[in-house]
Amino acid sequence: MNSNFASRLLSGKTALVTGSTSGIGLGIARSLAEQGANIVFNGFGDAQQIEKLYTEVGAEFGVQTAYHNADMSKPAEIEAMMRFAADKFGGVDILVNNAGIQHVATVEQFPPEKWDAILAINLTSAFHTTRLALPGMQQKNWGRIINLASVHGLVGSAGKSAYVAAKHGLVGLTKVTALENAHTGVTCNAICPGWVLTPLVQKQVDDRAAREGLDNDAARKALLAEKQPSGEFVTPEELGALAVFFCSPAGNQVRGVAWNMDGGWAAQ
Repeated sequence: MNSNFASRLLSGKTALVTGSTSGIGLGIARSLAEQGANIVFNGFGDAQQIEKLYTEVGAEFGVQTAYHNADMSKPAEIEAMMRFAADKFGGVDILVNNAGIQHVATVEQFPPEKWDAILAINLTSAFHTTRLALPGMQQKNWGRIINLASVHGLVGSAGKSAYVAAKHGLVGLTKVTALENAHTGVTCNAICPGWVLTPLVQKQVDDRAAREGLDNDAARKALLAEKQPSGEFVTPEELGALAVFFCSPAGNQVRGVAWNMDGGWAAQ
């Protein structure tokens, strides 16, 4: 092993990151791996591409990696994934609840099955992973639970009732988890990104470009101008650096926060 890898912040720790085969989850997984954490990946995608992805991340950062394809809307599959992590690495030290889906419609036109799916994946899955990860963290008296909420965990936007409800719920779950573990070495915090150019957001850019007859660049600028005063996207790497901070000794007393990284969105 490269001697540069010897004394990294998270050496010997294991991180499980849901929805980590692309976008924000992948950015956070890479940042944690860079600090020496073994990574359990989870998410959808082509099996061969996923294998290539986790193998390459392991080689690049000199850590062990694995993948579990749990569908985050199914409690039994989440339980199987947590058992897999325990069997493979002896448990989960860092849990990043990032899996999420989106659907846009007004409340009266919102399909109930879409509401149920968004609540299941964006909120309920985090309850299941958290309840299963906590006993091991409490036993070791060290753990980090990081919930990817959203600026929509702090403010609303029209057309996103289920997403906003789920993300506000995730911020609430974060606070309660933090309080229940306040006298331990286990912390729980939420990261609340604004616009990040993930596949999910790119789809909204594409839809807008088509709807308003704009080119992609103009559609991106229009999307940012509405909400994000900096006029720039947040990057997965920036979010990863914040996750690393939460995992560091400097984050020991950061407990139950909803930390927005949103280019000024929520400051308005």
